Amino acid sequence: MGSLSIWHWLIVLIVILLLFGSTKVSSLMGDFAKGIKSFKKNMADDEPSPNSSTTQPNKTLSASDHKDDSVPFNEPPKTTVSSDSDKK
Repeated sequence: MGSLSIWHWLIVLIVILLLFGSTKVSSLMGDFAKGIKSFKKNMADDEPSPNSSTTQPNKTLSASDHKDDSVPFNEPPKTTVSSDSDKK
């Protein structure tokens, strides 16, 4: 009862073909294949080559390595309000 037989899958396939048409399904599968090929190509481009001399060693940064003093921790940001009388 839990598994679907081949007849169930054939009926589902026929319903999908009737709803969307064979040209729509084939174009969707073609677009899906192009997306997979593009993904694989981009993943291969991102991998560094082992004989590359321009690679830099990986460095793990900790919270103490980056110090941002632009906004104090406990102080709210300062806002200014200008009015039309200030511009005259």
